[in-house]
Order: sequence, then C-alpha cells, then structure tokens
Amino acid sequence: MKPLGKKAQAPVQKNESLTVTFEDLTHEGAGVAKINGYPLFVPNALPGEEAEIKVVKAGKAFGFGKLMNRLTTSEHRIEPPCPIYDRCGGCQLQHLSEAAQNDLKRQQIVNALHKYMATVQFKYIRRSRWTSRGAIETKHKYPSPRIRDGELIAGFYAKRSHQIVDMDHCLIQGAPNDEAIQVVKSLLKKYTIQPYDEKTRRGVIRHIVARHSHTSGEVMVVLVTNGKKLPNKEALIDDIKNEVNNVRSIVQNINKEDTNVIFGDQSEVLWGSRTIEDKIGNVRFLISPRSFFQVNPTQTEVLYNKVMEYAALTGKETVIDAYCGIGSISLFLAQQARHVYGVEIVGDAIRDAKNNAELNGMTNVDFAVGKAEEIVPWWRAAHGIEADVMVVDPPRKGCDPALLDTMIEMKPERIVYVSCNPATLARDLKILEEGGYDTKEITPVDMFPQTTHVESVAVLERAE
Repeated sequence: MKPLGKKAQAPVQKNESLTVTFEDLTHEGAGVAKINGYPLFVPNALPGEEAEIKVVKAGKAFGFGKLMNRLTTSEHRIEPPCPIYDRCGGCQLQHLSEAAQNDLKRQQIVNALHKYMATVQFKYIRRSRWTSRGAIETKHKYPSPRIRDGELIAGFYAKRSHQIVDMDHCLIQGAPNDEAIQVVKSLLKKYTIQPYDEKTRRGVIRHIVARHSHTSGEVMVVLVTNGKKLPNKEALIDDIKNEVNNVRSIVQNINKEDTNVIFGDQSEVLWGSRTIEDKIGNVRFLISPRSFFQVNPTQTEVLYNKVMEYAALTGKETVIDAYCGIGSISLFLAQQARHVYGVEIVGDAIRDAKNNAELNGMTNVDFAVGKAEEIVPWWRAAHGIEADVMVVDPPRKGCDPALLDTMIEMKPERIVYVSCNPATLARDLKILEEGGYDTKEITPVDMFPQTTHVESVAVLERAE
C-alpha cells in the first residue's frame, strides 16, 4: 500500500466514528490503528485490541482519536493501580503488564538501531519495579499550583495539556516527597500565597520542588517564585521546618522569565543547608537545588555498575567522562581508574562535582567547565591527555559531531555510551562504527517504570 502523498486528503474526518484494530504502540504509549495506511494515534489502546473510536484531529499525515468503547481486550492489559491514571500525564503505561512494558522499551531501541546498523547483542532489560512504598523518585517537581473553584490545587499536567490534575499522592514517587508537597500546598493556602498564572504572568509560586535522599532521609524543599517577594516568608519557613519531616534545606529559586524552564539562575537558602547528601554505592553526593541527579536511586546504581563493568578498569586507565554533570559517573569510575577527567557545560554542576570529589577524598579526578567538543580536544592538544576509556552521557540530542570526531581521532580502547534517547544513540553508534569501532553490547535500564522512557548503556571497542 502506498503512503499518502503530500496533497492527499486524510481518509478520515474530525468527529467521525470508526471501528478499528490496533497494530502497534507509539513511543509515547498510544495505540496505532491504520485506515488505508493513514495512522491514527489513540491513548489507552493496545495492539490486537478492537475498539470504537472517535476522531478528534485529522492532519494530512496522521490523526488522533479517542477510545469510546473497547470491543476486545489484549492479554497484556492490566488494571492501572492509580485512580487518576486516565487523566494524569505522569505515566503512560500503567495499563500494560510488566513483561509487555519490557518488550516495548527494548523494541524502541531495536527499531532505532535497525535504521542505522545491523543487530546488536542485547542484555535483558534491567527492570525497576515499583513497590507499595513507591520509593522511586528522589526529586519531584510540581508545576505551578492553580486556583480551581476557590481551592488551591497542585499536581501533574494532564496528558497533552497544561491543565493541572490535582493529587495528594503519587505512586511513582517516595512518601517523603508526597508529604513535603502536601505540607507546602496546605501552607500556601493558609497564607493565601497566590500561585503563578502562565497567561497573566502574575502570582508568586511557579513550582514546588521536593528532593529526598534515599540514604540519609534528608529533605529539601524548593519554592520557585516569580520574583524576590515571598509573602509571610518567616511564618512560612517556620511552618515548613516544623511540619516537614527530616527537612534540612528550604530554598527559594527566582525565575522571572516567560519560559517553561523550571529554575531561574538565582537561588537563596531561606533556612538550613544549601545541599542534602545522598549516596550511590560507596560514593557520597551533595545535591543542590538545581543539581541533575538521577531520580531513581536503585536503578541508578544498576546503571552505574553496568558502566563500570563495560569500562573494564584495572587501575591503570585514564578515563574521560563527557557530559559529566555533578560528577556522579566520574566518581564511580575514579574508584577503579588511574585518573578521570570530567567535563560539563553547566558551571554549577562542576562546582558540585568538585565538592563531591572532596567529600569522598578523591584526588585522582579533575573537572572542567565548557563544551565537551571543545574541552576534550584542548586537553589532548595542550596537555597531552589521551583517554584509554571514553564515557559519554549526552542529553537527548546526542553527542556533538565534533566530539564524535575527537573520540575517533583519540582512539580509546573502549567507549561507554549512556543514552536517554534510542534514536540519537543509534545515530551516534553508526558514526563511531564507521570510525573504527564495534558495538559489542547494549543493556536497556528501566529508570522510569510506567512511562515510555528507557535508558540504555552501550559498549564499543576498537575494531581489530
């Protein structure tokens, strides 16, 4: 069947009712049905299911539908444990069994790789199960609270919207985060501190952020505000101190910009410490309000141990860790490497990385602020630093092409690639293979259960 041409009209119309059979799932967890080759994406539908749907949007290339009546049920469908799952945008896969979630996430990577390269050896996906305690998140960010019918509400955004779904408890975050958020929510109501309005750009509280250490139990509360003014500040601080268990840090972050970015550049400690301490394996970390720190501590240790395994360090190697953040992977590797060099473009993160190295008494690690694609060649040219092992953990856009070129020129024995985006992982692995490397193995790691997100770790070695 030929795909629709650019000038072809969609074979469906908005508000049309259809009976369809779903063939696949998108990477966002929506069911895919096709009408004469035209894809319709329908939330809460699974492959193999037949259903009556209503078309809610019909574009030239694809459309969206709403599930009206499910006629058959997939063997992989389960009852979502969350009572607001059908409305909240925090999870996409609660209606899918654990085994099917594993298959879906693994298939995301396989599909991406097939666009660029031959089949690669896979390890079984490293699964993260949620427990009755739900202790998965160590950082939880609620978007701007709102007023609805005279009541202050706070929660996640609804699916594909900026409408907030009010909630008191979230199954994919830890109880300390839930408690801290609910305390702050009640105090904002008590002191009539107005939430920020995205349309008028007026109001005070833009976001509530709670960070929790799974090892020390310490809690940090961050109030992201639309300016320096915080009404009833002293009373609010006192109440948070008294009502949030194990709170160690209360911080105000100021963000005046018209943006969806959570944090502004300016933070002020209102009470307590600037940081809380957490631990992964044997490495201690100080976490500041804006630090990037993986939110699933159990799976983070799985991920870092896999990086260590793939790096295969003997104590003689020089390692370069690009996109190093607060140095979490760097310090893990420094336990077994001769020396580790980490580079990160965010200055605050490098400050945290240096503090974390000092906290752990590690002297065989150095950090630099800058773009990895600029700092790594400079290290090589100005200081003669050659890596035996390269570790990269880039953002979703993948590695900068200049860094990939430098890695190929430097010829480390092994490259360990940590990825949060299967598409850019596949693209970059293909470039590295063309530069003289073989991809030996990829291990998916489920850092975000009940969502469509999947992390993975790949190891490449110099081709013989």
